[in-house]
Amino acid sequence: MLRVLLTRVAHAALVVALVVTAAFILVRLAPGDPFIAVFEDEQLPPDVREKVMESYGFDAPVAVQYGRFVLNAARGELGWSVSRSAPVSTVLARALPNTLLLTGTAFLAGLIAGVALGAWQGWRPDAFSARVTDQMGLLILSVPEFVLALLLMLGPALALGFFPVSGMREEFGPGGAAGFLDLLHHLALPALTLGVIITAVIARHQRAAMLAVRDAEFVRAARAKGAPEGRVFLRHALRNALVPVLTLSGVLLPSVAGGSVLVEKIFAWPGMGLTVVDAVLTRDYHLVVGCVILTSLYVVAGTLLADLALVWADPRVRRAR
Repeated sequence: MLRVLLTRVAHAALVVALVVTAAFILVRLAPGDPFIAVFEDEQLPPDVREKVMESYGFDAPVAVQYGRFVLNAARGELGWSVSRSAPVSTVLARALPNTLLLTGTAFLAGLIAGVALGAWQGWRPDAFSARVTDQMGLLILSVPEFVLALLLMLGPALALGFFPVSGMREEFGPGGAAGFLDLLHHLALPALTLGVIITAVIARHQRAAMLAVRDAEFVRAARAKGAPEGRVFLRHALRNALVPVLTLSGVLLPSVAGGSVLVEKIFAWPGMGLTVVDAVLTRDYHLVVGCVILTSLYVVAGTLLADLALVWADPRVRRAR
């Protein structure tokens, strides 16, 4: 098991290195530079532009810049954010907890709701409510994330006034318990947007997995031994039906990370998604690469956790490894 874990960690490190290298090169091949807005001034002397570019090291070839970046990153230095006028590590330290709060809440709620809903749909496939909720899930999956976010913003937020439409907290808002409730109030719609989609995806796969095991021999054998229906459902059917869903949860993490970019931008949630969009628009090279590093680490860590959960859920995997 330890050997498998070390192998997965090595593979994850290789993936992160390749993704960061690609982002480092591509962002510098894009038109413009971090000082394009300043240099649009026609009265600015050309030598000032050259000195500014030289002071940040952007005048060197890409290969030289990459070598410097690797050496600095090994010391924990990710460079200076031109657009935020702060170290990249400081900007990321402010944005990362907000994204983890949003995506973690949405993913956990969507996973629990999706497993429960899909398992029930698969266990009672002929029930009218199961068929209705299954069709509703298909409808949700056909709607793009930004459309769902705008619908929630126009409905519960603007039309009914139940929720705020942007931000993470009220400006000059309360602290303590009241401040925590205000945070949850702002979190509701962004987390609901991601959570509803995650629920629909997981429910579809959980339903199919439950349909595959509900009439299996081990389920019929448990019933024949007189086991209560609830125990047959939870201990025998659901645990075996969880295996493909746990695998899916690791694959879903990149989608959740990508979807949070649009959601954070629409709801002005101050997380990694909003940060990376602003960094790309301002050609903030160092900040873009820093965001890519954290996002790739988040994805590979989530995938690794999903693999460990799969080992826990399926004894056959434990024996094979």
